[in-house]
Amino acid sequence: MTQPLPWEKNAAVPMPPAPEPVPLDAYTAPAAPEPELVPLDIYDAPAPAPKPVKPLVDIDSLNPAQREAVLTTEGPLLVLAGAGSGKTRVLTFRIAHMLGDLGVKPWQVLAITFTNKAAAEMRERLTALIPSGTRGMWVCTFHAMCVRMLREDADLLGYTGQFTIYDDDDSKRMVRDIMQALGIEQKQFPINMIRSKISSAKNAMIGPEDMLKSADSPNDKKAAQVYLELERRLRAANAMDFDDLLVRTLELLRTRPEVLDKYQERFRYISVDEYQDTNHVQYEIANLLAAKYQNLMVVGDDDQSIYSWRGADITNILDFEQDFKNCKTVKLEQNYRSTGHILNAANAVVRHNSQRKDKRLFTAEGDGEKIQAFQASDERDEGRWIAGEIEKLHAKGTSYDDIAVFYRTNAQSRILEDMFLRAGVPYKIVGGTRFFDRAEIRDVMA
Repeated sequence: MTQPLPWEKNAAVPMPPAPEPVPLDAYTAPAAPEPELVPLDIYDAPAPAPKPVKPLVDIDSLNPAQREAVLTTEGPLLVLAGAGSGKTRVLTFRIAHMLGDLGVKPWQVLAITFTNKAAAEMRERLTALIPSGTRGMWVCTFHAMCVRMLREDADLLGYTGQFTIYDDDDSKRMVRDIMQALGIEQKQFPINMIRSKISSAKNAMIGPEDMLKSADSPNDKKAAQVYLELERRLRAANAMDFDDLLVRTLELLRTRPEVLDKYQERFRYISVDEYQDTNHVQYEIANLLAAKYQNLMVVGDDDQSIYSWRGADITNILDFEQDFKNCKTVKLEQNYRSTGHILNAANAVVRHNSQRKDKRLFTAEGDGEKIQAFQASDERDEGRWIAGEIEKLHAKGTSYDDIAVFYRTNAQSRILEDMFLRAGVPYKIVGGTRFFDRAEIRDVMA
């Protein structure tokens, strides 16, 4: 029998039978689902209210006046903040509210303070309030702000960006050299008087030539001569003193519209602390920067204006409402620092000031102890009485660290220190040197 070839092995395998045709009606389609019965008026029902977004700033922790100041973010705002009324809290909460709740960008905010310490404190508080950070925000003094502006555009005024800043000692040394070169006797024309007149002229935007023309006394004439040479030497050295930082910045903003527009566009929201202590140049700078958007908040207390001797102009705060006709004014009158008797006495004294906005501080802390007055026969009697009162308080359990003695001038500390040493009262001088630790006294006693 013949064997099948390999490719023929499967030839004899029977094929499975073809499937029988299936009738078309053998499949039954699944039943369509019943339409859901929807009330016709459901589309007219209001959408569920979204959950309220919790504001970044706890507005409810503020008193009504503080809350009003914090929520007023558009337009010019004058905040008259009495002593101990929480103005720093208002300043920081207002900025945090703008950034966290209103979507303002950090670099659109300029916060000007009076001291570097105040600027550091504000930055610290803002960092704690704003988790997203404050990168790009300027929180600084007028002088620090001016340095930043001048470093960028000093070449437009004829300086280089690497100009030198002369501190008070540098400036005093240069004035002394100029006076010697001009043959001006310091005994007849004290250097502090000369420097004060020059500083006043700069802050009033009066140049040396104009000062010389208007000089009507020997003191003014000598000061103008020194001023003229001082300006020449500072220019030659590519240097500025502290007054120049303000004056040159104002000059830059006034003469260079493109620079002014750049900062006006950037800083949409500006706040100035301790506005009662601003001088004429600082006033002009703040007004120029805020001129476009008018979002300028100034905080101050005309009752605490104590720097007129170095150029501060109280009319800056008194006339703010005339400068900005649509200004809103908020008074912070609730005090959190003192008791009722102290505030009543302070109100009674300060109401006699001729140039002030009407305000009256109050507290919810009660009246407290009454104010006592002691009339001593002389300064030594006064010192003995103070030392005795401190010892009485200490004997009742009050710590020496909880007691403070204030005096008007440093010269008054000597008698007090003498009486404290005699009575065995330990003390430390804050912001100065103990009389008996001063170099000249140690030399005499050695």
